Amino acid sequence: MAVATVAALALSACGGGSEKAESKPAATSAGSEAPSAFPVTVEHKYGSTTIDKEPQRVVTLGLSDQDAVLALGVKPVGAVDWFKEDPYGKWPWTKDKWGSDKPQIVGERDEYNVEKIAALKPDLVIAQYSGMKKEQYDTLSKFTKVVAQPKGLPDYGASWQVMTRQIGKSLGRAGETEKLIEGIDARFEAAREKHPEWASKTLAVADSFEAGKYSAFTKTDPKSIFFQELGFKLKPEIDTLAKPGWNVAELSAEKLNVLDVDRLVWVTSSTDANTRIKGEPLYKKLKVNQDKRDLFVPYQDPDIGAAFSFNTVLSIPYAIDEIEPLLTAIK
Repeated sequence: MAVATVAALALSACGGGSEKAESKPAATSAGSEAPSAFPVTVEHKYGSTTIDKEPQRVVTLGLSDQDAVLALGVKPVGAVDWFKEDPYGKWPWTKDKWGSDKPQIVGERDEYNVEKIAALKPDLVIAQYSGMKKEQYDTLSKFTKVVAQPKGLPDYGASWQVMTRQIGKSLGRAGETEKLIEGIDARFEAAREKHPEWASKTLAVADSFEAGKYSAFTKTDPKSIFFQELGFKLKPEIDTLAKPGWNVAELSAEKLNVLDVDRLVWVTSSTDANTRIKGEPLYKKLKVNQDKRDLFVPYQDPDIGAAFSFNTVLSIPYAIDEIEPLLTAIK
């Protein structure tokens, strides 16, 4: 995903860490398979990394990596900021997992503070949903084990299943990971069985951060992946409009007709954005708008958009529960 798009997703408050996290090793789950799983070798974009023993101090540099790590019973001692919210903050799907333990904030999106990371003395750095560069990987690898983003896939283009498996293998919890994935797959399957009508509907996810400029998310974006797994069909024309390596197509008002689908989900950061979109003359001409088949969902308050933007083993159940009644209300 383009850095500009990731930056646009950032919202208001700024994250911070605590010294408590620096002195406390990552907690592990009871009955873990980890001690007998090592050594493990994980392939990634920049080669492979062999982890000799169970990690005790884990730092996550992917924007949503902390969710899968938490789901597997490990509390990262460091994490990066995405939505300009503490990653241990108000997200309802992680609150209980963090408890009172708060990680140190070691960067914002793909800008990492190497000094802060080194000060945490991590024995493993995980960067899956990230745009980590080779030079960043090389620098971090001088003092710790690093598992970079998945091999053979564009940055920010791996599915949640692939990233979760990479994380699970790195932590020596492959068996637990498969159970987590099976549980989420079952949630999606149950939703598809409950709403077979969704299989015949095309759907697009879009946003707008300033007047006259619109974004439509391609099939590799977590938001689109989420709705496809609910059973909807995506519109391939959006992919053709995106720049190579991007998972978002930038649209002018004149190109909004590509969003004339059966269901259009706008994920926005303010009511002002909603008003601006609805007031666009060319948007008013779209049948999806005239038939009231468009849906405006906030990133936060409630955190529905954030949940399917993260699209992780922790956020997906919350996202399904919140979005289902909104989708079924559209006739």
